[in-house]
Formats: sequence, C-alpha cells, structure tokens
Amino acid sequence: MSTKTKTAATPGTRTRIVHAASSLMQRQGYDGTGIKQIAQEAQATLGSVYHFFPGGKQELAVAAIHHGDQEFFDLLRATLDNENDPAQAIATLCGTLAEGMSASDWIDGCPITTTSLGTAGRAPDIQAAAAHAFARWRGLVHDKLRASGMSERDAHDLAHTVISLVEGAELAAQVSRSKEPLEIAGKHLARLIALHR
Repeated sequence: MSTKTKTAATPGTRTRIVHAASSLMQRQGYDGTGIKQIAQEAQATLGSVYHFFPGGKQELAVAAIHHGDQEFFDLLRATLDNENDPAQAIATLCGTLAEGMSASDWIDGCPITTTSLGTAGRAPDIQAAAAHAFARWRGLVHDKLRASGMSERDAHDLAHTVISLVEGAELAAQVSRSKEPLEIAGKHLARLIALHR
C-alpha cells in the first residue's frame, strides 16, 4: 500500500482528536470529558492535542460541536431529500434517531446539546457554535417546508418547532431508554406539518 493510500484511508491526527472529543462529549458532556481522555481515545499525544487546539478544551469543544453539527446536518438533509412530503420526512427522521439511540444502548444523545449545556453562561464560543448548528438545521427544515408550498411565517415557526421538539424528544428517549418519545414526536410533528399545508 502506498503512503498516499495509507493517508487517505487513515484519518489524520487532528481529525481523530475531533472525532474522539465529539464522541466523548456526546456521552459524558463537556465537564465530564478531559483532555487526557480525548488524547488517549484519539491515540494522540497531549502535545498533539495542544498543537492543533492551543485554546485547550474550549477550542476543542467548538470543533467537536462543528463536527456533530455537520453529521446531523448531513443526516437531516439526506432524509429531507429522500421524501417528497416534509411530514413523512420528519417522521422518518425521528424513527432513524430512535433506532440510532437504541443501538447505542441510549448512550449517544445529541452531541450539540450534551456538549453545550454544561457550559451555559461561561463559554460563549461553545454557545455560539451550538446556536449556529441549530440555526443550520432549522434552515434545512424551513427550506423543505417552503418548497412544499408553506407560507414563510408558518415555515419559520414550524422549523423552530421541529428542531426544538426533536431535541427534547431525544433527551426524553435517552432518559427513559425508550424509542417512544421520538416516535410520538415524529407522529405529531407529521400531523402538525400536514395541518399547515
């Protein structure tokens, strides 16, 4: 195998660090995750972590949120693109999230929420990254609703409702170790979207 092929197949050190931080903070929160643990999980040295993230854990948390943001953004976009009906797309999304959480034994919640909640009021960069993520997700839902013929006002309000309810349902599913909160959220969001169309 050539050096070029090895590089393409194996994530670089920075990427491994971000992925490790995102995964650990998703499961343990910001305060429950240490730099040493991230380095160990990423199979990197502490020096490497601080080389790529001289701002320490806060800078790394922002990168982890951007990573989690992009992962969910891609899932949401694919789900919305695969369904003509936005109501069905949101119901499908909730079902997919429920299956994923169940498969993780209810450990993997929303990486954005888990990482940012513990830093409220003391880490504005982390809060700004989380707010940006939620805005991007709302934008995707908004655009799908508008494309289906919904008014601007309704699309704006429903996009907020969808993302807020899905986030809350994920937390409820994780706490109760049950798919039911997400399944119910998906069913009722689909009805709500259908009513507004």
